[in-house]
Amino acid sequence: MRKHLIFGLAAVCSLVQASAQDQQVVKLKNESSREVKKVKEQKEGWTKGGVFNLNLSQGSSRNWAAGAEKFSFSINGIANAYAYYKRKRNTWDNTIIAQYGIVNATSIGTRKNDDRVDVISKYGYQLKNPKWYISALANLRTQMTIGYDYSIIPKERNSAFFAPAYFLLSPGIMYKPNAVFDFFISPVTSRWVIVNNANKGLRYLFNIPDNKLSINEIGAFATANLKTTLAKNINLVSRLDLFSNYKNNPQNIDVFWTNVIGFRVNKYIGVNYNFDLIYDHDVQNVKTRGLMGTQLKSLLGVGFTANF
Repeated sequence: MRKHLIFGLAAVCSLVQASAQDQQVVKLKNESSREVKKVKEQKEGWTKGGVFNLNLSQGSSRNWAAGAEKFSFSINGIANAYAYYKRKRNTWDNTIIAQYGIVNATSIGTRKNDDRVDVISKYGYQLKNPKWYISALANLRTQMTIGYDYSIIPKERNSAFFAPAYFLLSPGIMYKPNAVFDFFISPVTSRWVIVNNANKGLRYLFNIPDNKLSINEIGAFATANLKTTLAKNINLVSRLDLFSNYKNNPQNIDVFWTNVIGFRVNKYIGVNYNFDLIYDHDVQNVKTRGLMGTQLKSLLGVGFTANF
């Protein structure tokens, strides 16, 4: 009886071990045959969504020997909404970005530190090669409120709503291998630089005659867009625009480069870093009356994040 019991237990142990080995073999086989995750393609119909970030910071001091502002407060909001449409060989991508921020400190009062409205609409018709499209693009870029140059005393106005505004129309060809990246290029693009009548005193800053609402530029244009995930909970949205004006110093290429890196801590808290670079050969400095040069702006904030 004991021999039979020992034999039975040995048999059960052998079966359990064999089953475990079989499961391990199956697991290893599945791991080895697993495909690398592919970048998702844009689906048919509408794809809509967006993200809103609200960042706040506050500081205060009293009798601080090292020196500090008695009180400071800043608030920055960023809204990025999109609506993409795909129907067979047709695509229509629409994006609007609105950014605004103010800072208040005891020594300087209240000033804005961020202000941009950027609307872009792009249509594409897919060619036989599914990654290439005959395309057309429209873009409007301006700001919402009055801006000042604070390096001059007293301060001088240097921008306002539609002062300036950049409006661009561009037929061309687009390379779009997936829903993450696209590249558009056009050899003939028309761009208008606009300063409204309410702010015509600023037209000299953008080489616009006093008696004209806008100037028109004809040139070559290219734009590259990237929207990807760098790591878990870390996203990057980047856009680079290049424009060469055939009418005036075509070798001086205007650059507009904007980047947003977002790190999500949890469902509602996130860290965001914005970096913008602008170079426009025609823009003049209010203070020196010379060329503006390369413009740089960065913002780092921790705050509320919501997807919609």
